[in-house]
Amino acid sequence: MTRPNIGMDYTVLDCPDPAALASFYVQVLEWKSVRDEDDWHVIEGPGGERLAFQLAPDFVPVDWPTSGVGIHLDLFVDSLDPAEAWVTNLGAQRVTDIPEHQTFRVYRDPVGHYFCLCLRD
Repeated sequence: MTRPNIGMDYTVLDCPDPAALASFYVQVLEWKSVRDEDDWHVIEGPGGERLAFQLAPDFVPVDWPTSGVGIHLDLFVDSLDPAEAWVTNLGAQRVTDIPEHQTFRVYRDPVGHYFCLCLRD
């Protein structure tokens, strides 16, 4: 059997307000908004990578490490301190109840999804 063409399209984050969370990530990543509906927003990076935000009115963020993190985003940065200042100014919260690491830091976005700022290895 020949392998069919299967590729990754979106990473989708459930959230109570797709427009607001899309706006947060547009500012964090400097990507552009390419689809804007009441229940579905999509942003796109310069290489065509896409992140989508889907309306989930009953969204409740996970309680990591108690219930596991499920999925999270790793965002690469040149330097941790200025990147931390940027994302926290936009509304992210640093997660401080975990061991400190030299090469990455863990945050929650404005609705509670986890993401990391990572020095590229």
